[in-house]
Amino acid sequence: MALTIDLKGKIALVTGVTSGIGLGIAKMMAKAGCTVIGCAEQSETSDVAQRFLAEMESFDVLTDYFKADMVVTDDIDGLVSDITGDYGRLDILVSNVGQDVITGLENTTEKDWQFNLDLNLSAHWRLAKRCKSLLDGNNGIIIVMASNHAFASISGCTPYNIAKTTLTGLVRSLAIESGPGIRTIGIAPGFIDTSGNQQWFNSFIR
Repeated sequence: MALTIDLKGKIALVTGVTSGIGLGIAKMMAKAGCTVIGCAEQSETSDVAQRFLAEMESFDVLTDYFKADMVVTDDIDGLVSDITGDYGRLDILVSNVGQDVITGLENTTEKDWQFNLDLNLSAHWRLAKRCKSLLDGNNGIIIVMASNHAFASISGCTPYNIAKTTLTGLVRSLAIESGPGIRTIGIAPGFIDTSGNQQWFNSFIR
């Protein structure tokens, strides 16, 4: 028997929806009937944002898009404020946004280190904290996108693997301290066929 996912009547926020895993998640949620609020760092009028909205039209569900850079605290605050004003609640938060910061232990600069922690760790904490009031009372779900690098990495993947390892600790803390009213799930995918991963794979070709 085929698995049927029914998310009709649910409202989800998915970060990083203009490409890769975030776009795939947004499509699957829309296919299941979910209202999808997407965000990414690009403006609402950008080609990638408009392409996202165009692709979502085929699912015949309400779709929205907001510009929000997850390393900018004011952007996160503005995003949550807009969702509060326009929708009043969330049922699902998919904290997906992230970026491979893979420079290796010796070559990692202070700037690399800080950007990696801000985007791949702190942004998830800030967003989950600010969305808590929107998720409370709705049997809300937080899905945090970790990585296989949290469990089995390879040489040269510092500092990305460090942030993703620490992110699993955040998932546990959110599950303990936000439950049982809000469930928190951490997903650690392996290598996915995205342009970002392909660029990294190509770096091994000499």
